Amino acid sequence: MAYSERQRLASSGGAGNNTETSELGGAIFSLSPTCISEGETDTPTKSNRLKQKAVKGVIWTALQKYSIMLIQFVSGIILARLLTPYDYGCIGMLMIFMLLAESFIDGGFGSALIQKKEPTQTDYSTIFFWDLGLSAVLYAVLFLSAPFIAYFYGIPLLSDVLRIQGIVLFIYAFNIVQSNQLRKKLNFKVLSIVTILTSITALTVTVIMAYHGFGVWALVAQNILTAAIPALIFWFYVRWRPQLVFSWQSFRELFSFGFYMFLTNLLNQFGHQIQGLLIGRFYNAATMGYYSKANSTERLASTSISKVMSQVTYPLYAEMQDNKAALGEMIKKITLTLSYVTFPLMFILLLCAKPLFIFLYSDRWADSVPYFQVLCVAGLAYSLQSVNYQSVAAIGKSRTMFIWTFVKRAVGIIFVVAGLLLDGMRGLLVGMVLNTWFSYFINIWLVSKHIGYRWQRQLLDLLPVLLASLVAAALTYFVGTFCSLSLYADGVLKLVIFVALYAAWSKLFHPEAYQYFSVAAKPLMKKIKRKK
Repeated sequence: MAYSERQRLASSGGAGNNTETSELGGAIFSLSPTCISEGETDTPTKSNRLKQKAVKGVIWTALQKYSIMLIQFVSGIILARLLTPYDYGCIGMLMIFMLLAESFIDGGFGSALIQKKEPTQTDYSTIFFWDLGLSAVLYAVLFLSAPFIAYFYGIPLLSDVLRIQGIVLFIYAFNIVQSNQLRKKLNFKVLSIVTILTSITALTVTVIMAYHGFGVWALVAQNILTAAIPALIFWFYVRWRPQLVFSWQSFRELFSFGFYMFLTNLLNQFGHQIQGLLIGRFYNAATMGYYSKANSTERLASTSISKVMSQVTYPLYAEMQDNKAALGEMIKKITLTLSYVTFPLMFILLLCAKPLFIFLYSDRWADSVPYFQVLCVAGLAYSLQSVNYQSVAAIGKSRTMFIWTFVKRAVGIIFVVAGLLLDGMRGLLVGMVLNTWFSYFINIWLVSKHIGYRWQRQLLDLLPVLLASLVAAALTYFVGTFCSLSLYADGVLKLVIFVALYAAWSKLFHPEAYQYFSVAAKPLMKKIKRKK
């Protein structure tokens, strides 16, 4: 879509004066070192229009994400009582193959279409047909290799599961252009509504199937529906149709950027899923199920806010790629706002892990608790990964990202494999923690080098929040050891103590992260009060 059309859409999306938007935009999405005053909103500049469009994107994406969190929360409670760790383990074992195949289909073209300022109809059509053809090839590979994968894990059922679930590849290829067009326009309202409706529908079908004893096939149906419903809706809503054209020139142009993004995403997916491959191979399906539940719960918490931001920030970063000073300031504001909320959340979850899991998922999942607690330490770093990672991608450093992603994943595999060999499952999890923190340090170093927000400065900016969370957690644990309470009472006590200590620190010292968070949350609080 032409840049002029995007500019027109941004203008219409940001029409009208809105104090709340101005405040939130000034807090997180300032597009220049000097914020635009409210008085200037009567004649919006390009930057101000983009800022307002981005803030609306955050609001809709937040609505989507937290609605999905609620749905996943309910889903986890219900399905954990209807399905077994074995069922979850079977799906978890196949995840690496599905995600790698999806990475091949995307090929980095989704990021390339967003990063390119003026993609043409020929660009979109070329990528559409390429993705469809590649999905057919990859499905054939999965179909033929399914029996060998099942033999590798020692579970014959996995062959049929992989062949059916592989249909998702066609759906993903069919939908990738339309969904990226909506993201490029920052049209997160439609994306959010469709995602919420999809999640509710898929959950309903999955629960019914699980209740009637379909086991792992209920989860397969959930995955297929989650992909199919948005694809069907976007096909009719976006009204984009491919032309019967395939341009090698367009392909090469997009591939020059997308190729390294593809390799980067491929390495990232393999690095993220390698532990699942190892657990599935050296342990049983139930152990894989315990790990999958711990990992999904931790990721739900650690990325709940960052995913809201990342869907909006990447196209916004791409628009700002020539203004490094403003980009660095934005990274700082988003990083501190995220850390102020996510760091204490991860410590609370670590302290209250056992009562939380038993309350949510029942005693059946108690073996997931130790895994979850270790992964919460990794979650501190993982919550900030996308902020730095996407900013480097947005300025066009795809080759640099690939080189350093290769280094990160190679070192990460060494950590995970060495941990497994030295201390079994616990060592593998410790290796995951080391891998996550090592990746974070590489990411902030890349931001320091290519954008100018120095890595030393970023660590110093984060230090007050990390220390406050750590001290509050230590004091909470110390007090809890002297109280002989029931499981749930102990969890509630620790929650109250930690929140009180963290809130007291915020009010007494007014750290910079607290100030950013307060400004960002103020418009939402005003809106809630007005509704009351």
